[in-house]
Amino acid sequence: MSFNVLRIEQQGNIKVIIINRPKSLNALNKEVIKSLEDTFRSIDKDASVQGVILTGEGERAFAAGADITEFQNLEAKDGEAFALRGQEVFSLIEHCSKPVIAVVNGFALGGGCELAMACHMRIATSNAKFGQPEVNLGLIPGYGGSQRLLHLIGKGKGLEYLMTAEIIPASTALSLGLVNYVEEDKVSAIEKAQSLLATIATKAPLAIGHVIHCANAAYDERVNGYHEEAKRFGACTATEDFKEGASAFLEKRRASFKGQ
Repeated sequence: MSFNVLRIEQQGNIKVIIINRPKSLNALNKEVIKSLEDTFRSIDKDASVQGVILTGEGERAFAAGADITEFQNLEAKDGEAFALRGQEVFSLIEHCSKPVIAVVNGFALGGGCELAMACHMRIATSNAKFGQPEVNLGLIPGYGGSQRLLHLIGKGKGLEYLMTAEIIPASTALSLGLVNYVEEDKVSAIEKAQSLLATIATKAPLAIGHVIHCANAAYDERVNGYHEEAKRFGACTATEDFKEGASAFLEKRRASFKGQ
């Protein structure tokens, strides 16, 4: 696939997605949202992809936010539809069966912060800055930020940052649990993401997908996470990968998983 606003690179079994609007600090317009949707729908069906890195072009921004020119004149009904559209695509990323790591360089504000939080893990560069500054515009987050930020750092601190609109530097993001790691620069952050994905790629891919599903279920009040865990555990026991993993364990050798 080819997109005007995304640059996609294949690094072995890792797909690297780069938001490519550097002149707009990689702001998330409708074209970016649609391109992300198409890309992740394709990735989820592609057995050759074992992991995804999502980042922003350049050093200044992962994504500085949603493109305000697209929603500044919306009425309430249209505004709701606008938010639901972003939530739909970010949920698609969150529920991707392949591990998705955001490498956050520079600004990740508003919709950019929400996009990073929709990924399964986050690695920040030392100059990364997170935040949900929507109240400065008379708004609230629309792409899931009021929910995911609280899930990641807790209700008290989450509400503090949502209501004060304060920027969260990389070091603070690490201490809050908003990011998994902070690396000195983008190169080392990409290398850390590649290392994590390489480790995950040695595990059973079907089981990895089930882990992601169950972790998401833990935050979904519509489902019983424990029931989902038991169901997915049962599904795993019927796979060839489980037979291979059990045999390898008993035979004291490295398992060779096929995703079956």
